[in-house]
Amino acid sequence: MFIQQAYKGDNTAWKVLLTSFMMLSIFIGNIIFVLFSDVDAMEEMDKMYEMIPSNNFWFVANLALFVFLLLMLFGLVIYLHGRSLVSLTTARSKIDLKRVAFSFGLVFLIGVVSFGVEYYMNPEAVVFDFKPVKFIILVVLSLLLFPFQIGLEEYLFRGYLMQQIGVVVKNRWFPLISTSVMFGLLHSANPEVAEMGGITMIFYIGTGLLLGIMTLMDDGLELALGFHFANNFLAATLVTAEYSALRTDSLFKYAETDATASFWSILIPILVMYPIVLVVLAKKYKWTNWKEKLTGRVPDKETIVELDTQ
Repeated sequence: MFIQQAYKGDNTAWKVLLTSFMMLSIFIGNIIFVLFSDVDAMEEMDKMYEMIPSNNFWFVANLALFVFLLLMLFGLVIYLHGRSLVSLTTARSKIDLKRVAFSFGLVFLIGVVSFGVEYYMNPEAVVFDFKPVKFIILVVLSLLLFPFQIGLEEYLFRGYLMQQIGVVVKNRWFPLISTSVMFGLLHSANPEVAEMGGITMIFYIGTGLLLGIMTLMDDGLELALGFHFANNFLAATLVTAEYSALRTDSLFKYAETDATASFWSILIPILVMYPIVLVVLAKKYKWTNWKEKLTGRVPDKETIVELDTQ
């Protein structure tokens, strides 16, 4: 099982705490700064974009840090915990890239169709803003940098933290819920939250819960990685808003300043897209025994060793 892969490494308490602190401190520090600082995040973003008026420049500047953070997480897992990246990724003998590709393709298709329906029903909500050269550069940069950004979030929350919390509490439901809430809270400093309010946190926590369910049901991160990659890729290249965390030269931009269209773009995925994704994946990969996989007990290491030797 996926959570039990943590037993393949050194889970000494100080090592787990050190890795968790090193990986989470930057996110927590950012939240504390936003909550207790008088700085207007949107105003500061506007100043930066006025100083260097290039969306692609700031796109790289925002995502470059994730390259370092993901490599740091991998280094800690390999050299401090003595684990392989395969055990951090999946309970299978090797990482299944076909699963990543299928999930990406499924979410990409559903996302494009959903936007098409939304655009047909309310075409005034978005404006076509295609800039060929800038858009091509954005696509290339997205393909290069998003794997690091989504990789960090998936390997940290659905990988490292879910596994480490699971082997401590010895069940599956608590790490599923706790990592989903943490995932949502650590996005609370995003400018979308300030612009649109609490509904955005429902989206982030709900997305974390969906990705956690996929991970536990499939015993691996591959489907979550593909989903997250497609979701962020579309968010950057298909349609964005001026108050987004990443302002990009996407094909479309939301025209409404009150974010009404974006409000519906949050509810539609949660109510329509997410259930469809789960149904399709469950049928393709023949998921069964949902209650046990999502809420069941995690045996201790000694029990697993005894079973393996029998």
